Amino acid sequence: MFKKLECVCIHTKNIEKSLLFYSSMGLTENWKIERNLENGSTWTVIGLKFPQKDSSELVLSNHHEINFTEVEILVDDVRQTYDELRKNEEIKWIRTPSATESGHIAVMKAPDENVFVLVGK
Repeated sequence: MFKKLECVCIHTKNIEKSLLFYSSMGLTENWKIERNLENGSTWTVIGLKFPQKDSSELVLSNHHEINFTEVEILVDDVRQTYDELRKNEEIKWIRTPSATESGHIAVMKAPDENVFVLVGK
């Protein structure tokens, strides 16, 4: 069901300072998305690549309400995985499957309270 660790997304209050720090550690900016939020603020997420080819990413996020680490897991089919996992009553769904720029996502809280973002087609 789980195929690969896609990325780990960490929260930062100062995204530019964090970007400079992680860049100095050898990571390079791969993509950047800025979204306007309902409260008038802007939410930025930046994907950083490791030097090793085909590596997972470290993602920086400055969302004012999401201040915890998220682990993104690649699955073959987000909706199919959701349908299978929702039978487990211990999993709490933060976000049911929805479309994104690159496929679909669903966000779950595992029984141990860790948050996982399922990504895929």
